[in-house]
This record gives sequence, C-alpha cells and structure tokens, in this order.
Amino acid sequence: MAVQIPLWYHYLRAIGSRAAARAQAFQGAENAVLTVLEQVCARDPRFLVDYSGGRQALPFSLRSSDGPLALLVPLRLDAQVLQIEGAGVACRLAVPWGDAAGLEPWMADDIFSPSEEAGAPCQGHVEPGKVLRVLQELLVAAIVHCRHHGLLAPGSVHMAGPQEGALHLTLLVSSGWRTVCFHVVPAVLRKQPIPGLEEVRPLPGFPEGSWKRVCGQEVALVPASSQHWRVSTDHLLTRLLGVLGSLPGHRLDALSILDRVNHESWRGGSQSPGLTFEHLQMVLLWAAVLFPAPEDWQEPQGAVYRLLVVLLSCLASRRLPHLLQPEQDLLGGLAPALGHLYQLVEHFASQPEAALRLHATHLGRSPPPRLGSGVRALLQLPASDPTYWATAYFDMLLDKFQVFHIQDQQRLAAMQNIFLKARALGSETAE
Repeated sequence: MAVQIPLWYHYLRAIGSRAAARAQAFQGAENAVLTVLEQVCARDPRFLVDYSGGRQALPFSLRSSDGPLALLVPLRLDAQVLQIEGAGVACRLAVPWGDAAGLEPWMADDIFSPSEEAGAPCQGHVEPGKVLRVLQELLVAAIVHCRHHGLLAPGSVHMAGPQEGALHLTLLVSSGWRTVCFHVVPAVLRKQPIPGLEEVRPLPGFPEGSWKRVCGQEVALVPASSQHWRVSTDHLLTRLLGVLGSLPGHRLDALSILDRVNHESWRGGSQSPGLTFEHLQMVLLWAAVLFPAPEDWQEPQGAVYRLLVVLLSCLASRRLPHLLQPEQDLLGGLAPALGHLYQLVEHFASQPEAALRLHATHLGRSPPPRLGSGVRALLQLPASDPTYWATAYFDMLLDKFQVFHIQDQQRLAAMQNIFLKARALGSETAE
C-alpha cells in the first residue's frame, strides 16, 4: 500500500521546484545592478557599492510574490563625526562647527544646506532629498554609459519615473523571463544602539551570540523626508532571517508556504492590498522567539501553525509589533482591511486543505473545520493584557487548532494555567 504524502509536503515541493529559477533570476539582476552602481561610484566617490547586498537573495528565494527589494547605497561618510539632531523617529544630520576635515565633499551645494541664522548650533545639514536627486542623476548617467559600452543587455535595466514624495529610487531589471524591482535607498551607516535595544539581551529561539552579533552591527539612517533621516533595521531583520535558516527545522519553509498562500489566495495574485512578505517575515521572527524549542519546527504543518496563531492574534488585536522596535505597529497602514484579512487567515487556519491542493490528484473530502467557537475572543487577549504574549498562550491556541503535540510537562502545565485564567476572565466578562 502506497504511503500517502501529506498535502503540506506536496505544496512545499511545488514551491521548491521554483527556487533554482528564482535564485538564478536574482543573481542576474543583482549583477546588473552592481554594474550600474560601480559606474555611479566611479562618477561620484561619495557613494559606495555594498557588495553584501546579496543577503536579499534569501528573502527573494523564499517569496512567491515579486515585490520590491530594498538596496542600500551607503555614503562614503564617517557618520560618527556628524551631530544627530532629534531624538524621536526622525533626525537631521548636522555638520558641527570647528574642524571639518574630511567633510568637505559633504558640504557641497548639491547635498548640503548651510545654516543661515546667526548663532546656529551647526554649519548646516546633509539633506536626504538632495542626496536622492544626486543619486538619481548618477543612476541615469550610469545606465546610459553601461548601455553604450555593452556592459548591459539592451533594455535590461531602466529607472521608473520618480513618484511624488517617494524616498527611494526604483530600478527595474529584466533577468530571464522575470523582472526584479529594486528600491534604491541612500544610507548613512552609523555605529549606534538601536532605540529601545541599548542593552542587547539574548532572545529565545536564536543561537547564543547571534542576536548580539546582529544587533551590534551598524544601523542604517535612510530618508524619512526631504530633510530628515530615520533608523532602518530592515537589513538586520534579513540577517536574523538567515540565522533562523541555519537552524534545523521548517521555520523558513513555513514562511514560504504562508507567503505562497497569501500571494495566491489572500491577495489574489497581489492584485489587492493586504499582507506582504515583510509582514510574514516579522511574524516568523516573533514565532521563533515564542516557540524556541526545536520540536516546534520538526514538520511543516506544525511550523506553519506556529506562524498562523501569531498572525491571527495580531490581526484580531489589530497590531503587529516590530521585533527590534516594538513601539512600531506594522499593521497601521492596513487598518481598513484588517477585518477582511482576519477572515481570510482564519478560514485557511480552520480548513487549509483547499488552499494546499495543487492538482486533481489532491482532491478529496476536506476534514472538518479545526476551529471552534470563541477562538476570536481568545485571540484578542494580548491587546488588553500584554502578559498573554507568551508561549503558554500561543500553546493554548495551537491546542484549539488541534496541532499541539508537545509532551513537555512544564509547557502543558503552563498552558493549562493560562487556559484557566482566560476562562475565568471570560466568565467575569459574561457576568
């Protein structure tokens, strides 16, 4: 009798069958972009080529959608000698009074705005809006140069028209039959603590030392407006994703599966607004922290449900905190669509089989819904009481979906305690 392979593995194999082609497409696109950026740097040495940009290859290989990839262009600037003005989300980069040795290139009119008022605390500011305009002109000239000298295939790279208020430049690169979109962002790399993470503490789910190494790297200051910069940790998140990929288990497979379902079912081929790969990546990072035990990630179905319970709780409470900057809510821009998104994700979590069937041989009767009544109220608990944002609470949700198979007695006891707490809270609310 033939062994029946679970749909989860069929679905995962289908995703994996495209991985080699996607990796090849990314490599070709990245080579073309690096060729252009090398010409940019040759024309203006204030800009650098970041040859470590290949770290975007991992998220590109995991995703089914073809959304834009961020590409940082570092400035050849010792950011430590600049003054940071502003302690909030946005800041300005000021050139201090006194010896400005080495800063002369950054005080040119094309990227610098001098202080005009008497008694100003600094000589002026390096303005991101001006830096973007200079970089745009350089990219256009570099693309033309590469075409004329046969460094690029005709029509393989072109720049999209600038969008009003955009804080990046868009390069569209043809590689094979695929078009890869890069959002080119000028960045000032600076050695400074990430706000809120001044004291780097190890997080469960990440190997000892890896969290400290990643968070100890330079942060990127990227444009927040025409005059202000902001701290971006996106490149650090990508490195944390790579750390998870080095561990045994199905963490990254779960991310790939949910991104494919999101692309094909929840967003209808990305034609409608909704969740992005970046949202799901953040959900995985939180799930890795909340479920640090290796046995949580041993098979695809269980791994996917670890992400699903975190995602559903975030949608129900209408908030997805940033792992490195928890005060940021990544769902803020989706407020009008969150109710509909919750219904789509809940339906998949209750009966995933329909979305996992790839062809006629997978047709058959679906199991009954996994989800009982009253689960949505449980999913909203962290919004009113942050202490529920813990492994025991999410273990309880896994049990509700009939996918909790952990035998650890301490976890079972903790789950039972939080279930009794939630039931008591429900009784009080009913009264």
